[in-house]
Amino acid sequence: MGLDRRFVLQESSLGTAALAAALASSHAGAFVTFEGRVRDTNERRRVIGLEYDAYPALCVAEGEAVVQEAMKAPGIIDARCVHRVGRLSVGEAAVWVGVIGGHRDEAFRACRFIIDEVKRRVPIWKKEQYDDGSSGWIGLEAPLPPPWGA
Repeated sequence: MGLDRRFVLQESSLGTAALAAALASSHAGAFVTFEGRVRDTNERRRVIGLEYDAYPALCVAEGEAVVQEAMKAPGIIDARCVHRVGRLSVGEAAVWVGVIGGHRDEAFRACRFIIDEVKRRVPIWKKEQYDDGSSGWIGLEAPLPPPWGA
């Protein structure tokens, strides 16, 4: 993970120990992390894997903006978020958020803010694969128009 960026997309597995080490600070009284994993069921359907797709340029810019907003909160020392793209298996980590702060309450709030805002604002799409051979996009409120126009 590039330490100059606070939000990163990556295709490879998340190395959570290295991510945590990058946030080590003697100034921090709190270190809070969130790790989202691929689960084996969704809405009573058996999930065997999923695929994340993203619009990288916009995704990284908006993800950086989210983390920077969280870092403006009083007491926050540093924060990072890494999100996977590509194919993932059940049990794999899909997203990691880490926040260090002076105290636990502010670090917990910032961590929650980051994951909630990334899910809400960052253009990352999830397609689940089911055990019956079918698949489906998750979280799309309305169908996307074709990229070539209507």
